[in-house]
Amino acid sequence: MTHSGTHGGLGVVQGTALYIASVLGTGLLVLPGLAADVAGPASIVSVLAVIVLAVPLAGTFAALAARYPDPGGVASYVRRALGRTAARATGYWFYFGVAAGFPVLAVLGAEYLSAILHIDRVAVPILVFAILIPPFAVNMLGVRVAGWVQFVLTGLLVGIVVFVVATAFPAVEGSSFTPFLPHGWSGVGTAISLFVWAFAGWEVGTHISGEFRDPRRSIPIATAIALVVTGLAYLLLQVVTVGVLGEDAGAGAVPLLSLAEAVAPGFGPTAVGAVAAIVVLGVMNAYLAAFGKLGASLASSGDLPRVLAPGAESGGVPRRALMLTFVIAMVYCTIALATGGDLQTFILIHTSNMVSIYAAGMIAATLILPRFTAGWFMAVVAAVLSVGLLLLAGANLLPAAALALAAILVTVGKRLRRSSRQAVALGGETVAAEAADPGSIVEVKTTAVPAERSSALESSAQG
Repeated sequence: MTHSGTHGGLGVVQGTALYIASVLGTGLLVLPGLAADVAGPASIVSVLAVIVLAVPLAGTFAALAARYPDPGGVASYVRRALGRTAARATGYWFYFGVAAGFPVLAVLGAEYLSAILHIDRVAVPILVFAILIPPFAVNMLGVRVAGWVQFVLTGLLVGIVVFVVATAFPAVEGSSFTPFLPHGWSGVGTAISLFVWAFAGWEVGTHISGEFRDPRRSIPIATAIALVVTGLAYLLLQVVTVGVLGEDAGAGAVPLLSLAEAVAPGFGPTAVGAVAAIVVLGVMNAYLAAFGKLGASLASSGDLPRVLAPGAESGGVPRRALMLTFVIAMVYCTIALATGGDLQTFILIHTSNMVSIYAAGMIAATLILPRFTAGWFMAVVAAVLSVGLLLLAGANLLPAAALALAAILVTVGKRLRRSSRQAVALGGETVAAEAADPGSIVEVKTTAVPAERSSALESSAQG
């Protein structure tokens, strides 16, 4: 369902902050070290490669969001191009599949805080649930308030990254960059696959596109600024991580902490603790704005209970959908803690659904964007890349396949209920005709019934 008749109050500043937060996520805490471990100094090349690859993906989502502002986001574009069942699956992938990232964020944040503040790990479960509350509370006040909160969080995050990079640059040693390819080009390929996940998150803006005052102007600007800021942040952090830590860049479990301690002893742990808290809260805040709008939109379309629909309109606050999202997050976090805090399963569920969303969204974009425009060409490139990622995901796509099956079953259920209602209505008309003139029942069965069935079949096929 489209709700694009009016627009909200987000401007370029708040929108840019939300975009940056959705992309500059927890990868900031671990990816520079992981990439350096598998590719050495050539991990810098992997960052540059992924920045280039991110341009068509981010550009396509910007073109879609600016042209078709809708709280359904990618699901609404898929509905236009591929039909209701595909759209329903896309919505479920995000709302139920991507939501598996909540325990990843909450547990990582809790682990960082417990380590930095020297809190007993027994308190980690309490911290996990405590971390969930602030971003949900902020989003209950509306996306505009969440946008200004995000502006502050993103400003703090970028400020700390700039501080760490500026402090580390004088300590960079040229010898740390030799040999440049210790693990060959295959290592660079592995590092690229790692950084692909760092640059995910561009789809978040599609769900809040209707909240911009001027989507056609603001969304491309916010996307371009976010691309530059996130690209520079990852690139500069990679340079100083390799240049300062050298061979030890990938040795520690928390490379950003190692870097901060190397260049700013004493202050390093505090800075990293602040970064961890800001990243976790910022990413949750940005994604919740999308979850709330998508949940309400799915309810408006009949893909979730209609009681969740309020707030789907531009400027509305989808509090009921946010409450369901909170319940889903709590369930995922409870399962994660009950199974020992192993996050790999949840990361795989999250990423497999993200890849599915990207593939469906980019294919839809090639069909609905005007041919031979800049957005269409970017969509073609991004579709090829997304399908490639889909093939690489392999067996990890099982959670996404299960949600797609659920979408198909919902479609079947809707058609069966529609057919049942039509049969009941038809039976009532037949009884009425027989009561009025028993002799006309033959005529009713031979002429009126086929017309009704034909209309019903056409309606069912369109659904």
